[in-house]
Amino acid sequence: MFAKIKKILNLGNRPKPDINLSGELYEQLKPFRLPFVLVQLFLLFGTLGYLILEDYDLMQAFFQASYTFTNTGFGSLNEDKFGTITILFTVLLMICGAGVVTFGVAFIMSVVNDGKLIALIKEQKMIYKIARLTNHYVICYHNDFTIELCRQFLKSHIPFVVVDNSPDFAEQAQKHKYPYYIVDDPHTQIAMLKSHLSSAKGIVSFSKNPADNITMIVSARLFEEELHRKPYYIIATANSQEEAQKLKKIGCDSVVSASELMAQRISAMAVRPDMENLLERFLYKRDTLLDLEEIIVPRYSWLVLKKLKEAHFRDVTNVSVVGLTQKDGKYITMPNGNTVVSSECKLLVIGSSESIRATKRLIVKKQKPREVDYV
Repeated sequence: MFAKIKKILNLGNRPKPDINLSGELYEQLKPFRLPFVLVQLFLLFGTLGYLILEDYDLMQAFFQASYTFTNTGFGSLNEDKFGTITILFTVLLMICGAGVVTFGVAFIMSVVNDGKLIALIKEQKMIYKIARLTNHYVICYHNDFTIELCRQFLKSHIPFVVVDNSPDFAEQAQKHKYPYYIVDDPHTQIAMLKSHLSSAKGIVSFSKNPADNITMIVSARLFEEELHRKPYYIIATANSQEEAQKLKKIGCDSVVSASELMAQRISAMAVRPDMENLLERFLYKRDTLLDLEEIIVPRYSWLVLKKLKEAHFRDVTNVSVVGLTQKDGKYITMPNGNTVVSSECKLLVIGSSESIRATKRLIVKKQKPREVDYV
């Protein structure tokens, strides 16, 4: 029966986060021990007292002690027949009950009003939600770039977690409707565990301080080595060309300069307004009629060392290969059918979003697909 209940509630398959806040929660709940211990001691004291002083069985004595101690009732068990000693004992129990309950409520309210316990409970809930994510991006540091990127990720249904250590970040995250966020220093190992970085696809570091971006990249690469997993795709911002070169040297895959991007976009709009509109319509949106994407050919792919025409991309998946970048960096524009596909090269293909997804599925197969044989 319990197994069925767990299956219905999906408790057995609930993903576990990389970090647990039970220790911190226990520290916050420690102050609750004293009021609960006092309540139990006085209930035990009252129950034993009534067992000795009156002709009660155990349940009657416990019932009498409970509603006397909590001052919630009187008169259920012939209290009018109490002797003097029992009356004095009852009065003492009432006074102790009023004092302990008042003290306990005040003590608990002070802990709750402190806000740390509520914040920990919310953070624990968020960590369990993040634990369900896979192939997500961890966006480090909250600023205007983060806000805009998160909007684009939400439109494109790309999962992400935002991490920042600002005191008011939780309010900002709720204001901008971030589905997943962590309040912590992004470069720390605790933040990496909370953001479920072990299952992430990549990292975006948006700090305006170059030192923060450097620390984030180094920390991510070290964390990656500890896990013995494939490299993260790391993107960072830079304010200068010199800064961009430093970031690439320490392991950043792509460096973005806001001023350089803006200049390129404005230049494109001024020189080729029609081309800029085409890019806006087809390349920067998800699930459009036309898409352009690079696909890496893995070493185990059936297509390795085959001629490009043997894949029959145009007939099978309705895409066209408009470029090929070899592993050594050499780029071939508009490769013909006799071009040999090398291991770990990149194919630049153009087609619909669904066609490109079908092409990816075709390329990653180890054995030559049957649909290609029938063309």
